[in-house]
Order: sequence, then structure tokens, then C-alpha cells
Amino acid sequence: MHCIGMARLILFNKPYGVLSQFTDRERGRPTLADYIDVPEIRVAGRRDFDSEGLLLLTDDGQLQARIADPRHKMAKVYRAQVEGVPDQEALARLRGGLVLNDGPTRPAGARLIDEPRGLWPRDPPIRFRARIPTQWLELTLKEGRNRQVRRMTAAVGHPTLRLIRHAIGEWTLDGLEPGQWRELSAAAGGPDRPRRRFPAPRKL
Repeated sequence: MHCIGMARLILFNKPYGVLSQFTDRERGRPTLADYIDVPEIRVAGRRDFDSEGLLLLTDDGQLQARIADPRHKMAKVYRAQVEGVPDQEALARLRGGLVLNDGPTRPAGARLIDEPRGLWPRDPPIRFRARIPTQWLELTLKEGRNRQVRRMTAAVGHPTLRLIRHAIGEWTLDGLEPGQWRELSAAAGGPDRPRRRFPAPRKL
């Protein structure tokens, strides 16, 4: 594991429907502040409102840049539940690179996987169509465009229904339930115990 010196690094399993920021003054949606109360911590990379999974936060600007800047080509592993079952041609297109509206993607890892072990229920659940099966994919990217996984799977005819980021570089979701976070020990680079701050009920 890379040495992070005295930097604070937090691994957070972002639930569906939570913004990857600490305030939402306009609409009052759930934010990171509902789960994490650590001063001077900033998001390193983002997760979409409708996506789940690993989010890294740090108080170190250099570490934040190394994680978030695509020039560093830090691998990010995603698990996507898609409509239909991609065939070998679709997987080959994902691996070889696709031309999206903002240009060609870099080559990526893409493989079919079983439903992830220990998968938690999503609230709200995904939409199911009785006549259309679903399949889980594992995608490994070294770039981070806006909604890239969703656009890639849609481009090969398999829209994403559920998206979970499992890993960023050497850091993974392992041992974290939705809404839980873990701070790595600055001295040893090892993990502290998972923590959870339960959000207060919101007024409707």
C-alpha cells in the first residue's frame, strides 16, 4: 500500500441517492455531511447521485489529485447490472474502446460476473422487466468521464440498471456496508474499524 504520510484518507460506501458533496442548499438532498463528520476533508473523484459504491475523501491535495486526475491512470473497478446478456462481440467492443460523443474511450477490462457476494438491496430497487434478463459486468477503467460506464454499456445495447464502484487503485469496498466509512491509519496505512453515522430523518 502506498504511504500516505500524515494525510487522512477515508473510504466511504456511498448509498444510492446521496450527493458526492457536503451541501445541497437548493434542493436539500442527502449529502456526505449526513454520514461523515470529519473537518477539512474533500472528495477525491465523484460518484453520481444514482450510483453507489466506493468514494475516497482526503485532506491532502496531492493525494486528491493523484486519485482524481485521469492523467495518473488509476484503475477503477465497477460492477454494473445491465439489461440483457452481453455477448462476446459486445464485450470485445467494451474492451477495445468505443467512440462516445466526447471521443474514443481507452481500452478497458470487461467480463461477465455472477451477482456480487454480499450485495445489499438498493432503495429504491431497480426496474425489472419480466421478459428481459439482467447480467452483471465487471468493468475496469483508467479514465473517469461523466457517466462513462452508463454510456459505454448503452452504446453496446445493454443499458446499466445498477452501478457500484468496487475499487479505486488498491482501495476497495471490502468490509463496508452502505453508509459506512473507514479511515486509514496515517501511521501504518492500515484500516480503522468501519464507522457509520446515521442520517437524521429529513422533513418532507
